[in-house]
Amino acid sequence: MAALATAEVCDSNAAHLRSGDLRVLQPIFQSYGQCRSFSGPVVTLKVFEDNVLVRALLETKGEGRVLVVDGGGSMRCALVGGNLGQLAQNMGWSGIVVNGCIRDVDEINACDIGVRALGSHPMKSNKKGIGEKHVPVYIAGSSILDGEWLYADSDGILVSKLELSL
Repeated sequence: MAALATAEVCDSNAAHLRSGDLRVLQPIFQSYGQCRSFSGPVVTLKVFEDNVLVRALLETKGEGRVLVVDGGGSMRCALVGGNLGQLAQNMGWSGIVVNGCIRDVDEINACDIGVRALGSHPMKSNKKGIGEKHVPVYIAGSSILDGEWLYADSDGILVSKLELSL
């Protein structure tokens, strides 16, 4: 799938922006991974300082999807590390957006996926398996639903109710 430039999408979709069918996430994320631009259908996950369900989802076939993890904005541990970045690449995920931290930055930067996170933290997360899959999440000033489309590039991150084209 060809990457869409988020700035061009915003310029050509003013009506969708006004209606809320197209939303721009607040610019709070750092960029990691080899893919600076990525897009795909969203899979949502809500967890807090526990990455068991992150791994469980990334072990499924990605098929070009984007995993959006609402980690509650926690800056106390990492929800994704180098092993999960490699797993996401191997399983065909397009990208991961984490409302929280990652670790093993050099390993993730070597992976052929796109990753956005609030920052990095060297400590691993808990392993209790607590969280919710495929639920609405609210991150970076926007509600994100399972099955919506996410578009990320160097200018920002967009979420759309429908797949977009220019």
